[in-house]
Amino acid sequence: MLLADLIDGVATDTKQPKAVVEAIVRGALTRIEGAVGKGEPVNLVGFGRFEVYERSARRGRNLRTGESLKIPATNAVRFKVGKRLLSGDSTN
Repeated sequence: MLLADLIDGVATDTKQPKAVVEAIVRGALTRIEGAVGKGEPVNLVGFGRFEVYERSARRGRNLRTGESLKIPATNAVRFKVGKRLLSGDSTN
């Protein structure tokens, strides 16, 4: 599913204009991005949780040359699936 598909589906389900739904969906995504960008977890009960974690430094290998190299520590985003999403229950 693409973002456009999500917007179309929500607009159809709620009988709201696509422009209104698009503004709401994009606003929600912007808020989620902002919180995760600050390192704050975002918990959408039943759906899932976005959280930032530190990926530790490690050794890697250049596959072309075989040379060993150091990969620095970085932050990454993890998504943990909620129970309702796993069960397929789409009711509120």
